Amino acid sequence: MPGHFITFEGGEGAGKSTQIARLKTFLETNGKSVIVTREPGGSPGAEKIRSLLLSGEAKDLGPRGEAMLFAAARADHVDALIKPALERGDWVLCDRYADSTRVYQGEAGVDQEYLKLLETAAVAGLRPELTILIDVPPAIGLSRVAKRSQTDNSGGPDRFEDEAVAVHERRRKLFLQLALEEAYRFTIVDGSRDQDFVEKAVQTAVREAFSQDLGGTNETVPATQVSR
Repeated sequence: MPGHFITFEGGEGAGKSTQIARLKTFLETNGKSVIVTREPGGSPGAEKIRSLLLSGEAKDLGPRGEAMLFAAARADHVDALIKPALERGDWVLCDRYADSTRVYQGEAGVDQEYLKLLETAAVAGLRPELTILIDVPPAIGLSRVAKRSQTDNSGGPDRFEDEAVAVHERRRKLFLQLALEEAYRFTIVDGSRDQDFVEKAVQTAVREAFSQDLGGTNETVPATQVSR
């Protein structure tokens, strides 16, 4: 497709939304048409499922049932928004995608082969060209979530934020493991650093991945902080 598909992954409070907004500005400054979206959600049907999932109303279905809802939301998202945008030549920046289901529902005990089947059906072959994993220790991420809840009147942590620290630790390990297994598309960025540092690291990764579209850069970050 003429467009480009970049996903952002990470634990709670990683700062994905902030960095997606900054990358959008960077790409638009370089003359690109950019669509920002999220999962679960991003399309009318998927947003309805999002409210069920994040409110906790679907929790009684169990991890397998929730995984099916995520897949249904993703299928609608791909068909209604992501694929048409890429066909137009837009750059699509997505806050979470199939990797989050692998990690979150995988940590909850859902069989990986089952998750792969759901993913195959939902994405219909549409996978990200670049995935940026913003890695933060859970203690830092959860403190950010708590601070955000106090300032934006969001009503407190959602269904997945409000889990034990040990659960967040396991998710972090699974994200890092996945990034190593599929290093051809992953970049790991140290999300515990300040926002400006993370922004430069993200831009470096995007320039490297799409050098034909964006050209090189003289402003980079240490190789130990961005790995592919």
